[in-house]
Amino acid sequence: MKTYFVTDAHLGSLAYKDKPANEKKLVCWMNSIKPDCEALYMLGDMIDFWYEHQLVVPKGYARFFGKIAEFTDAGIPVYWFTGNHDVWLFNYVQSELGVTVYTGPIETVIRGKKFYMAHGDGLGDPSLQFRLLRILFHSKLCQRLFSTLHPRQSIGLGLAWAKHSRLKREANPEEYLGEDKEYLIQFSKKHAAENGENAADYYIFGHRHILVDLMISPKSRVIILGDWIKIFSYGVLDENGFRIELF
Repeated sequence: MKTYFVTDAHLGSLAYKDKPANEKKLVCWMNSIKPDCEALYMLGDMIDFWYEHQLVVPKGYARFFGKIAEFTDAGIPVYWFTGNHDVWLFNYVQSELGVTVYTGPIETVIRGKKFYMAHGDGLGDPSLQFRLLRILFHSKLCQRLFSTLHPRQSIGLGLAWAKHSRLKREANPEEYLGEDKEYLIQFSKKHAAENGENAADYYIFGHRHILVDLMISPKSRVIILGDWIKIFSYGVLDENGFRIELF
């Protein structure tokens, strides 16, 4: 049996002409791992924009949600970390699909190894603009004000905002900045140094849309999982350890 890790599918993005293609490919991958999957960790931004009103949820994602339900109905736990695009997961996937949602970093033990996991936004990002936007999106007051909009306006606005963000990233593709400049690596090094022997064996993140697998100490290893837009990468943990694979 294996534990799987995936991140940054950005399903439903208006930046792509064939929106169902990535969803179908993701579901195909989920079908392939289901027979030996003991747990699935989704490390954020699985959906490009999500906001659920009290009685209304966004249309779409039927194949993806249906496959998640198959996993949880079969007793396979599914964990979903909120990212900066799907930050407003309130209770729908929890109550309807049986998903456990994490809104921040967690530390847990899997197969005797200590894991520190998070989407990665808010962990040392040097951009002041991004930090301010993150505060805005996490504000309960702003969420209440946003919920007063009709879903036709609120969801349309959110999808347009997410499209703008995605096209901006496409125009300036993400690149590995090097060990000394990648803020998730710097965060992990600081966390490991502060915790000494209790540091995590694995620091697992999404968010950056790059593949990184780096030992930062004799004990600790940083993994940035890539994405499900261009790389189609995922993590696997089994009796042989942790590795990154491509679909």
